[in-house]
Amino acid sequence: MNAEYGRPTAAELVAAAAEFLEGDVREATGGQVNFHARVAANALRIVERELLAPVESGVRAGLAGLGFADEAGLAAAIRAGELDGRDDELVSCMRALVRHRLAVAHPGYDDE
Repeated sequence: MNAEYGRPTAAELVAAAAEFLEGDVREATGGQVNFHARVAANALRIVERELLAPVESGVRAGLAGLGFADEAGLAAAIRAGELDGRDDELVSCMRALVRHRLAVAHPGYDDE
């Protein structure tokens, strides 16, 4: 978590906005506004988890093992065909990336 700017942190601000939408707004509304408040709260919860979730060591190791510092470099190499023939390494890295993203976007999905 980056507390570079003091408190409240970005994650705390996002959490407070999500709580407001989940509580006050949803309790005071119905229909389409209630639904949109729920969607907005869910989006804010994803942002909150992104802010709080460090990149897993498996993701970093997978990228480094393939010779990349980030996903953008990996994606460019895949498009250019630079990783052809390294399927096992690539699949392992991609699985780690997908697991990490799912943990942020849809916690518990791996448990289902």
